[in-house]
Amino acid sequence: MLLTYRALKRRALAKSLRITAPNGIDESSYVRIGGLDQWISVRGEDRSNPVLLELHGGPGASNTIFTPRTRAWERHFTIVRWDMRGAGRTFAAHGPAGQGELTLDRLYADALEVTDHVRARLGVPKVVLLANSFGTVTGLRLARDHPERYSAYVGTDQNIIAGGTDTSGYDALLARLRGAGKRRQLSRLTAMGPDRAAWSPEEWSFYAKTATTTDPLTYDTMKTVVIRSLWFSPLHTLRDLRAYLKGMAFSEQLGPQAMTLDEYAEGTTFHLPVFLFQGAEDVLTPPGPARRFHDQLTAPLKDFALIPDASHFAAFRRPEVFLELLVGRVRPVVTG
Repeated sequence: MLLTYRALKRRALAKSLRITAPNGIDESSYVRIGGLDQWISVRGEDRSNPVLLELHGGPGASNTIFTPRTRAWERHFTIVRWDMRGAGRTFAAHGPAGQGELTLDRLYADALEVTDHVRARLGVPKVVLLANSFGTVTGLRLARDHPERYSAYVGTDQNIIAGGTDTSGYDALLARLRGAGKRRQLSRLTAMGPDRAAWSPEEWSFYAKTATTTDPLTYDTMKTVVIRSLWFSPLHTLRDLRAYLKGMAFSEQLGPQAMTLDEYAEGTTFHLPVFLFQGAEDVLTPPGPARRFHDQLTAPLKDFALIPDASHFAAFRRPEVFLELLVGRVRPVVTG
């Protein structure tokens, strides 16, 4: 019965994803990026719309599962989704031994190649860079370094690591565990300490899972948004879903690599518009550090917004609110 319902749901979602507009685009394929065939999909109702290139989070968590939830976005933007090395179909095609170098520097270089491929393929001088969660680590660097390639930067679930000086998320998690009487988890996290740069990949993963499952809104989002999107995705078979989860586990090694970064030291001057749209109740990437960074950066235009009734995965829990922000604030800027 469960598999039958899944099949019917996937069929209905697949029908809703059909793009029939005469100037629309719906294509996906492997593209040679950084010496590795990597999966890229391009969808939109009108090729004349601004192009929006996503950098997914996780690490290793492809955004293609959310395509049905963001279907309305494709009426206003051409959406490019890329499964980074270690993620999604890119991971599935090559397996753990075939991913090559898995470092932040390698992802940065890959992202530049993907950007230039998209610009050439779609015939546009610049694209909007939309990064979410772990993708914002690379996204912020790209936006700072390459305003010639990007018309704007949009960060959501924005990481601000600040060289490890901000411990607000860690402190809040300890407080939740104390209040809930979860002594074993509290003991382990206390022993790990607040210095995320010193954590192992396993400890980094344990922190993320504990923060997610101990916050009601985040846990609800995981169940109703992330897991449901995985299970009912019309673009993924059961084998694809197994590979998806294995890719996330494989990519956990990237987590600690980012924990020494200091966005302030790398530079707060940007030569393109910067938008930060954060879940108002995000416990994984709290809005406070993102707001402080926004207030201190300089850019031709900058904007900050809180998304209500949203923790992490804000863009996918409230896709209609996120679209209002994209259409009302970002699109007019990049279209002139």
